[in-house]
Amino acid sequence: MANYDYDVIVIGSGPGGYVAAIRATQLGLKTAIVERENMGGVCLNWGCIPKKALLKNASVLETLMHAAEYGITFENMQVDFSSAVKRSLDVVQRQTKGVSFLMRKNKIDVLEGHGAFTDAHTLKVTPAEIKPDAKERTVTAANFIIATGARARDLPGVTVDGERILQYRHAIRLQEKPASMAVIGAGPIGMELGYFYNAYGTDVTVIEMLDHVLPLEDPEAAAEVAKAFKSKGFTLLTSARTEKVEVKDDGVELTIKDMKKETTQTIKVEKVLVSIGITPNTENVGLDAAGVQLDKRGYIEIDEYMRTNVSHIYSIGDCTGKLALAHVASAQALVAAEAIAGVETMPIPNEKYIFMPRATYCKPEVASLGMTEAQAKEAGYEIKVGKFPFLPNGKAVAINAKTGFVKIISDAKYGEILGAHIVGDEATELLPELSLAQMMEITPAEIARNVHAHPTLSEVVMEAAHAVEGHPIHM
Repeated sequence: MANYDYDVIVIGSGPGGYVAAIRATQLGLKTAIVERENMGGVCLNWGCIPKKALLKNASVLETLMHAAEYGITFENMQVDFSSAVKRSLDVVQRQTKGVSFLMRKNKIDVLEGHGAFTDAHTLKVTPAEIKPDAKERTVTAANFIIATGARARDLPGVTVDGERILQYRHAIRLQEKPASMAVIGAGPIGMELGYFYNAYGTDVTVIEMLDHVLPLEDPEAAAEVAKAFKSKGFTLLTSARTEKVEVKDDGVELTIKDMKKETTQTIKVEKVLVSIGITPNTENVGLDAAGVQLDKRGYIEIDEYMRTNVSHIYSIGDCTGKLALAHVASAQALVAAEAIAGVETMPIPNEKYIFMPRATYCKPEVASLGMTEAQAKEAGYEIKVGKFPFLPNGKAVAINAKTGFVKIISDAKYGEILGAHIVGDEATELLPELSLAQMMEITPAEIARNVHAHPTLSEVVMEAAHAVEGHPIHM
């Protein structure tokens, strides 16, 4: 048997990579992790965590703007945009230090620099742009877990300069609030950052090629968000294609085509945020040298155990193209580490990814899993749908969270939950009950008879479950 430096080397320290490394060491495997930037990957440094800190600031500011509803008045409120950004950076620093602590606690070797395969068992680590002083070294391992993530996709023909044309990395670090901004792409990142800037007074226009904002979400949920955003002063252009982006001395001029009316308009804004999806970080990692196969989009192909076509090389997270969410990467991480260690695990076949929780943290929040009504019908199911609004809920009225609803889609024959869609305050915190129910094959009838504390927003979930059977109590 070959003598390797490590049992497992993990390439990338995001929420997939660092979780995989921890689980591997828990299972007795000698483990190293390679990181070319900062511990925690995009999620902790540039995505989930700093963005949620900014969104909290926006939510607090929005509440203060309506303080009179709570009997609170004040004069000369001062709003410091740069302080919100600083707070988000402080949160990032705390979280990344926490990941570094976990690496030390679990005796995981951290190899700073850019890792690339030279063959299927050998990795060369060299200095990287953010780690120019990294030690060059060559290490070997019996197994590898590739967790290199993904990056923002460019809009063809548009040069991102970080000044006028931004991607999310630039948008969460601006020190001054722009007067106006166009957001190209109405997915979760575009809608979340659009909400943040709007709360601070930026005039935001959102441009989306598909028929509605949050195009991967339930159309009713998306419509509820669109209605709320329009009431906040957003301009939402759907079925709209950005034909031309021209940087001028005093801003950016965009030519936008309405694909239904076949008309065009020109708008001018101070800054543009391009948020049209991601592309995998699978170049320059030596995958050819390792023999790892990519699909036609450049993502790494994996099986239900996260194994690539090379039996001892696994891959997890955004670079696999399954579902680009931090918690999905973490779930994959556990499976990969356990499969390598040869212990019992819970594989994730392709058909299970649709039931992974999805979350958008603007206000109102959106949380979902599974199919929409249209998708369930297209899949051949006879369905029952239960929907209940937040408005009749006592807790929702008390805390001024009256916007939104819970919708549950179930198989009429067996009661299996096929989809769940929540829009409203704390939607992302309400979804886990339905996620667990779907995984454990708990039916809406059983959720309805589970006693929910009163008054809580969770009662809206209970009422939606009652509504599946046609008898909600408070409506």
